Amino acid sequence: MLKTIISEGLPIDEQLLIRKQTLQNGKGKKRICIVTGIHGDELEGQYVCYELIRRLKANIGNLDATVDVYPALNPLGVDSVIRGIPTFDLDMNRIFPGETKGHQIEYTAYRIVEDLKGADMVIDIHASNVFLREMPQARINAKMADKLIPFAAMLNLDFIWVHDAATVLESTLAHSLNVKHTPTIVVEMGIGMRITRKYGDRLVDGILNLMDKLRMLKNYTPPRITQPIVSSSGEVCFLNAEASGLIIPTVKHSDKVQKGDLLCRIVDPFEGTVLQDVLSPVDGLLFTLRTYPVVYEGSLIARIFSETGGGGDRNAKIRKNKNELQF
Repeated sequence: MLKTIISEGLPIDEQLLIRKQTLQNGKGKKRICIVTGIHGDELEGQYVCYELIRRLKANIGNLDATVDVYPALNPLGVDSVIRGIPTFDLDMNRIFPGETKGHQIEYTAYRIVEDLKGADMVIDIHASNVFLREMPQARINAKMADKLIPFAAMLNLDFIWVHDAATVLESTLAHSLNVKHTPTIVVEMGIGMRITRKYGDRLVDGILNLMDKLRMLKNYTPPRITQPIVSSSGEVCFLNAEASGLIIPTVKHSDKVQKGDLLCRIVDPFEGTVLQDVLSPVDGLLFTLRTYPVVYEGSLIARIFSETGGGGDRNAKIRKNKNELQF
């Protein structure tokens, strides 16, 4: 059943319309919410919504709960394929929990939080930007790690990144819901403006597995689920370009690399010269890799999870920059 959360008039006969699909069956009182489309250029979650609804409708008799699916919390951004909210020039994931007496988008954020509040679990799905590819991962605030890691481990992901709290993240949907005692897990995967079907299928398997463990499904046999690596046992290393040019990768996304491995070269297409050999400063898992071939000095090239940490030039190649967390 389609339900309207927000319907507000906009200039020139346009309308801000936010809807959800509700699937309900059985006597179960539990509720799970799948949220995506906060950023209009992140489309990986659109496929997840389609595939999850398709599978649940085909097996509705096995459902014993309420499933609310929100494919586009920022429909104006999705329609125009931009990250923020057009006209208002706002990043929607920086204005939660909203205001009852704020401007139109602040009030919209408030209504969204009120609609999600009280769910047994919320999965907030994001993609990377158009420059980077992310392996399927959960991102969890350290303050919520003990509570959320056991659930995130059921989602068929490769990696769980436990990150420090940062002021910029306090206005996200996930933080706003978690402080209201509505458990919310951020999932990041794939690349902006694209759909990676194999990632989406894996996450749908994971969501159904989580629902099974929460007793929202009956007579369900979950598939084999990947056990993720958890970052709390090590360190996340950031690698940034030291020169501007064209990037030529020599490794694949999701590879395990060793200290000293050549990850990519930055070259000058005018002179035919190598400007920088980007070497791995640690042994670890390459969970983020740049896919857009043009880089400028300071551009993020890769993130590596190292269980041991250490090694390399900490000032130039290994850093924990809270502002790098874009979700």
